[in-house]
Amino acid sequence: MDFVNKIFCGDCQNIIRQYIPDNSIDLIYIDPPFFSNKQYEVIWRDGYEIRAYEDRWKGGIQNYLAWMEPKLRECHRVLKLTGSMYLHCDWHAGHYLKILMDKIFGYENFRNEVVWCYAGGGIPKKDFPRKHDTIFRYTKNSEEYDKKGVFNTEYRGFGEWIKKHEPRHSLTSGGGKLDTEKGTPINDWWADLVHLTSYKKEWLGYPTQKPEMLLERIVKTSSNPMDIVLDPMCGCGTAIAVAHKLGRRWVGIDVSPTACKLMFKRLQKLNPAIKLEDTVIGLPKTIDELRQLQPFEFQNWVVQKLGARVSERKIGDMGIDGFTFDLKPIQVKQSDNIGRNVIDNFETAMRRVKAKKGIIVAFSFGKGAYEEVARAKLQEGLEIELITVNDLIEKFS
Repeated sequence: MDFVNKIFCGDCQNIIRQYIPDNSIDLIYIDPPFFSNKQYEVIWRDGYEIRAYEDRWKGGIQNYLAWMEPKLRECHRVLKLTGSMYLHCDWHAGHYLKILMDKIFGYENFRNEVVWCYAGGGIPKKDFPRKHDTIFRYTKNSEEYDKKGVFNTEYRGFGEWIKKHEPRHSLTSGGGKLDTEKGTPINDWWADLVHLTSYKKEWLGYPTQKPEMLLERIVKTSSNPMDIVLDPMCGCGTAIAVAHKLGRRWVGIDVSPTACKLMFKRLQKLNPAIKLEDTVIGLPKTIDELRQLQPFEFQNWVVQKLGARVSERKIGDMGIDGFTFDLKPIQVKQSDNIGRNVIDNFETAMRRVKAKKGIIVAFSFGKGAYEEVARAKLQEGLEIELITVNDLIEKFS
């Protein structure tokens, strides 16, 4: 079980195939991109990182489903025969995902369509407001699940009200007598769990973050202490954080190094003894791996290595991607052979923020760049430090 209580950085299809054996997971919760064709970009509240989330699909719904199918098949492989899987989606692709899940898990193993209702947000002029998500719940083998599967019923707690106001009445629910101590079992539409907003204490700035109370209900219902909970597209790590709090073992996966580091920080607050190198597997370390990063991920990597903060202006940022603790502007270039023109533009940005010292990071610099740095220092008193990615790797390895 060396994959347990680990955060993996990479594509979940490959990570699950490489690390997780057949029939080993008790509960899977997955909250994939919703096929909404939106792009989100936010700066987390500590200011150290920009977090971008892109939900764009060239080629339409069929490309999206082709991207999802192998990932869902790996989830099916590792789920125990007695386990449950929850797939969280909304109106953009929910109907298509239901058909795909029927194909992979079997129609007979579909158990619930949970509707999570919430308020807030805008109101369209010519449509009903879209104020719910859909969560499809499947088992791997309904026969085995019905024998030994976990389902810890949650009750709506009005038992005390019943005893006080209706002491002589035999109240029923679904043909059976209500338990006046517990109340009535919750049904498949959840309107009592509020949508997460930026003023909530648990908000981390992640655009697709879900509230902990939603994941608490899922984890409590479909797992027991010491069971293994897998979230293959973890985002900011709500599912694994809740699993940890509830005494479950967990596995978190996300393709974003930034998200994986955010998850680690969240788990470290719950368990200060854990270490990054022991908990997070697969963070990019080599030149080739860093070249493959998304631009914002590469920028985060550089800024973190320098112990700096990202620029708060990501659109029209004037060529400045961050600032060191002593307010030196930083520019990050995910390319080679940086030339004189980049230095010229950065000098303009430095003058605009009235900085005399600055840093440019890239994979390599051309002769013209070094010549312009020397000229700027001699003639204008601007000190620009050129740092290669290899320098950062060697300095902080």
